Amino acid sequence: MNTPLLEVNDLRKVFVDRDFETPVLKGVNFTLQRSEMVAMLGPSGSGKSTLLSILGTLMRPTAGSFRMLGRELTSLKEAELSDFRNQQIGFIFQYHHLLPDFSALENVMFPHAGRLWRETQAGRERAAMLLERVGLSERMHYRATRLSGGQKQRVAIARALMNQPALVLADEPTGNLDRENADQAFALMTEIQRETGTTFLLSTHDRELAERCERRIYIQGGVVVDVPSAARVPLRVVPGDMVAVIDRTQTQATRDQRSIQANERSV
Repeated sequence: MNTPLLEVNDLRKVFVDRDFETPVLKGVNFTLQRSEMVAMLGPSGSGKSTLLSILGTLMRPTAGSFRMLGRELTSLKEAELSDFRNQQIGFIFQYHHLLPDFSALENVMFPHAGRLWRETQAGRERAAMLLERVGLSERMHYRATRLSGGQKQRVAIARALMNQPALVLADEPTGNLDRENADQAFALMTEIQRETGTTFLLSTHDRELAERCERRIYIQGGVVVDVPSAARVPLRVVPGDMVAVIDRTQTQATRDQRSIQANERSV
């Protein structure tokens, strides 16, 4: 039996402001296999972004544990976490977070140069290769401010892959793009996932994107919720009860089909 890439066990996070406690994650459990493309869905405030921050080792959980590549990350010291994060985890954000005064090439090189505290020829060559892979070889020396929104997100995807991570965490990676650019960005991530075997975990509200992923994880009220077979019909992901949303979607699809059949009989 293959060992999962990531194992999350009873993960909890409570934010404390003076004497006031806000529990956000209340016992999250799930696994990610190697080479998976997984969508994480849930209403606003369900804890998706907090969970991604913890899995990316940018935030410590209050309780629980998670293992990646056989290492228990909650027990590592900060320096060890930083090194592990730089080598094994890539990040893609909704607003790309490129350095505006640097070129596309320099932005992609940054994770590699930051790790070594210097630029290398090998790093420049890999960054150039990645930009060519995402279709931006002719824009690699353009400053980030001269790139379109779709191009910036492609640079962000290349940057996330610079150190050949085992896991890429993407927080609403297409949320700031129009439909065409969102489809192109997702197609690119899917192609790279299949080519490299990198695991992608995407937090998203985009139902079309989620339906194209191999698997979906639903977060509601700070926990992973089970969703019945209706999850395989197109989803309308909005704030509210996830199971009820799915049931309404399925019911509406049934009504639409009945309406079409009735119209055909009346013609």
